[in-house]
Amino acid sequence: MPVTISIIIPTYNHRVALEKCLANIAVQTFRDFEVIVVDDGSTDGTNEWLQAMKNHELGIRNYGKDLPDSLFIIHNSSNKGAPAARNAGLQKAKGEYILFCDADVVMQPNMLQKMYDALQAHPEASYAYSSFTFGWKKFILWPFDGEKLQRMPYIHSTSLIRRVHFPKVGWDESLKRLQDWDLFLTMLEEGHTGVWIPDILLTITVRRGGISNWLPSFLYKFPFLPSVKKYKAAESIVRKKHKISML
Repeated sequence: MPVTISIIIPTYNHRVALEKCLANIAVQTFRDFEVIVVDDGSTDGTNEWLQAMKNHELGIRNYGKDLPDSLFIIHNSSNKGAPAARNAGLQKAKGEYILFCDADVVMQPNMLQKMYDALQAHPEASYAYSSFTFGWKKFILWPFDGEKLQRMPYIHSTSLIRRVHFPKVGWDESLKRLQDWDLFLTMLEEGHTGVWIPDILLTITVRRGGISNWLPSFLYKFPFLPSVKKYKAAESIVRKKHKISML
């Protein structure tokens, strides 16, 4: 049966974070959604916990009684990476709109409603994105700017996207970092733009081994650091793919 929003969650060995993520989805004010969790080869009991919740054998914090009935589970026998997990979830999605949500994301209760309303108010936009926090750091963004997007990654993957405008190539499974930048650059090249919601609608929990990564700006003054080297290497790959010159 068709739904309005498909929420796709890739997860790998983060059952505790996933419970908090699902708890906040369960209390969303917008109710017409399905949740597709792609357990990407976890070894921490994630799949067993999901199956128990699906079977109404246990609840979650802030438990919504209808969440298990809208929950679909994909279990990969081996770890294939976040882009592959997202693509697997997308193949099962029935929604008119798609939202990718990592397990470390905590949504504000009105996030889905505000993003949906923004796209209804802006039919020219292909996706809605908001400001957010990453641990203690606030990322207050700005109205969509294609030129700025080519210079820097600033749109988080947890944005509400019109399914009809999502790239047919899907997520690039060869990329280990900056996958969201690559996605929105691909959409830009296909003529699709976004609309900004100034409110902070989500928080990304800082955790070791998480899918999301962020480096404080002062670290880039130390190019010899392994984390900076990895970021710069990923940036070079994305720029080369999209024919964007290095600054």
